[in-house]
Amino acid sequence: MKHLARIGTVLLLAMPAILPGQTPPADMGARITALEAATKSAQSAGDNAWMLVSSALVLMMTAPGLALFYGGLVRRKNVLGTMMHSFILMAVITVIWAVVGYSLAFGGSSPLVGNFQFAMLDGVGTAPNADYAGTIPQSTFMVYQLMFAIITPALISGAFAERMKFSAMLVFTVLWALLVYFPMAHMVWGKGGLLNAFSGGKIPCFDFAGGTVVHITSGVSALVCALYLGKRLGYPTTPMKPHNLVISTIGAGLLWVGWFGFNAGSALAASGLASSAFVATHFGAAAATLVWMFVEWIDAGKPSVLGAISGCVAGLVAITPASGFVKPFPAMVIGASAGVVCYFMVTRVKRKFGYDDALDAFGVHGAGGTLGAILTGVFATSFINDGLKDAAGKVQPLGMVDGNGGQVVNQLIGCAIAWGLAIVGSLIILKIVDATIGLRITKEQEMEGLDTSMHNEEGYIFEA
Repeated sequence: MKHLARIGTVLLLAMPAILPGQTPPADMGARITALEAATKSAQSAGDNAWMLVSSALVLMMTAPGLALFYGGLVRRKNVLGTMMHSFILMAVITVIWAVVGYSLAFGGSSPLVGNFQFAMLDGVGTAPNADYAGTIPQSTFMVYQLMFAIITPALISGAFAERMKFSAMLVFTVLWALLVYFPMAHMVWGKGGLLNAFSGGKIPCFDFAGGTVVHITSGVSALVCALYLGKRLGYPTTPMKPHNLVISTIGAGLLWVGWFGFNAGSALAASGLASSAFVATHFGAAAATLVWMFVEWIDAGKPSVLGAISGCVAGLVAITPASGFVKPFPAMVIGASAGVVCYFMVTRVKRKFGYDDALDAFGVHGAGGTLGAILTGVFATSFINDGLKDAAGKVQPLGMVDGNGGQVVNQLIGCAIAWGLAIVGSLIILKIVDATIGLRITKEQEMEGLDTSMHNEEGYIFEA
């Protein structure tokens, strides 16, 4: 249809120059070529503008979004140290990405990890990379994917909040990005990746914007960190309430807005698919917020602000893998399901097993990401995303609602791979860091707080 519209436009523009009985002007072919070039240029400009805005939105999710969200949830003596985890990773991951990260994630075509094709960003310029996004500069695609690599390890910090050394956090993050994130990103989104349904992956999984790549890997790694480091001093007998839910609520609002770039931007174009992902994201988050609030209201007697903002994030997490594949109402079902499951993960399961996932990174991201990935296999439909086609160009059914029940199995396998990589990779890295520079701050430093013991600063100074 797009091609027919273009041809019609060309003919309408050309008609005044062709009168009955006359020979078409000699430059008619050149005019048509120029019009086609102008059309492509306009599409490229629009797509590029949207992707640059999306890149900025996703970066905003890390700082100030996640920094404020996590910062308000810890005790006052740890607010700066916690926010620093998010902020400094914008610099650390950017450098690693430029040197080798982008290439390991999107270079080559092997099933497990990329190569050094784009090391030092060699060959990454204004020309599009048709393997990934044919209408925007590869440099735009590169920087957009960078923002995902930044926020993912920052999510893990919610589990070891208030008790990991800053130096250990830096080394852990560098190694985790190299051993866990970059291989997982290639398997799911890279050319020839094992789980890439749209590039011949042997186990075709659907993950539109990072359910497995971002949320399962970070959430499961967070649980491993929490278990390895052990509990905070005094947990769970000593009250450890959030010190500033005001800034956490602001952070949650920024995350909700930024998530539109996260999910709708993953369409890699200013297209109808981007609109669909935008709508699914918003509806899923809204449903999860309300369901968490009402479940808590029934269970605890009162609806809390902390519960509402936690439900919001849970819904955003769960809809992430499905956002470019599902209709609005199934998006609400996914969000509502996350509101229930994640609520009980952070209020019942954590209490029963006694692990100290300080800011519920596993309960929200690990559990919510897994739930969303599985339900993607149920509700994904070619009505929303017709990108999966056979050799003859015929659109293929996607999820169970399309009659492809086997996709749920593929999603389960994809989740298992993400879980396995996160557990094994994180455990190995933790042992290495612990054996070399040590992971945990001393008892005295923990009592003093991260702000002064690690950074010699205070988040709040009330002196006149």
